[in-house]
Amino acid sequence: MLSVPASRPNAYTGSPLDRAAQLRDDADWIAGALHDPETLFAPVWRSRSLMKGVAEGRPEAVLVTAAAAERLRMAGGPWAFLGLWQGRPVFTVDCSAAEDPIPLLPDETTGGPVGFTDLRQVAGLLPPGEASVLAHARGLMHWRTRHRFCGNCGQGCEPRSAGHAMVCSGCGAQHFPRTDPAVIMLVVRGDRCLLGHSHRFPNTAMYSTLAGFVEPGESLEEAVRREVKEETGVEVGRVAYHSSQPWPFPSSIMLGFHAEGLSEAITIDPEELKDARWFTRDQLRDPSAHGFGLPRVDSIARRLIEDWMDTA
Repeated sequence: MLSVPASRPNAYTGSPLDRAAQLRDDADWIAGALHDPETLFAPVWRSRSLMKGVAEGRPEAVLVTAAAAERLRMAGGPWAFLGLWQGRPVFTVDCSAAEDPIPLLPDETTGGPVGFTDLRQVAGLLPPGEASVLAHARGLMHWRTRHRFCGNCGQGCEPRSAGHAMVCSGCGAQHFPRTDPAVIMLVVRGDRCLLGHSHRFPNTAMYSTLAGFVEPGESLEEAVRREVKEETGVEVGRVAYHSSQPWPFPSSIMLGFHAEGLSEAITIDPEELKDARWFTRDQLRDPSAHGFGLPRVDSIARRLIEDWMDTA
């Protein structure tokens, strides 16, 4: 069975925010919201998100009030409007210029011990919706901090649209946040699926689905077939869409597919993979017994594998 429906939402999806794009260019509304006591801020520090309960295995996002965030904004980093959460304005602010931003936050605003944590390590444990908000903030702040200068003429850029656009002070070019499409696919042939061990997994025995970025002038189906052929030499026929997952690490969206393997012989590209193999469902159900590991539970790669396994 090639077309396998998604069993449940992927991590980083299901945002509770109304992005309220119509408010981004309302300068008076934005100015008022920045100081509104009801406004919340999701701070980002060196690509990490503010949380509590991480050590106890019960992480929660910490969104601070506008008054508490004012000190973080004084650190000079960019900020942006994310949207409305049950009617309350939500912004993000990057405080990476501070060596340690925690002392800038009053204790009473954080509700206990807090710290900045890599979202990828705890996304699967966060309450519904929180991972999506933190991912949104992380991705937007990554774009803002790395697009201070115009790619057209090299002059400095100034933020517009509440942090969702950058306008060149020289040539006037407008720049908007980038999201790079990447295909990720589980190739299936009979009762086996194809997984690869990447050079990016040097200290683990993890095998995962194949993936790659979409090239200019290429359809998603063509990208799936090309990437599989380049990395493993396996020919792919039918391609069926499964689901997507925002992946702001730093700026991608993963487009997930199940794909039909037309050939079996594997010839890996040593620049891309250390190994690739066909695995049965029984092997996938007990990977440690067979000397390998599966992708993390918050990844769309794991969802593609598990949903295929459940079709048997």
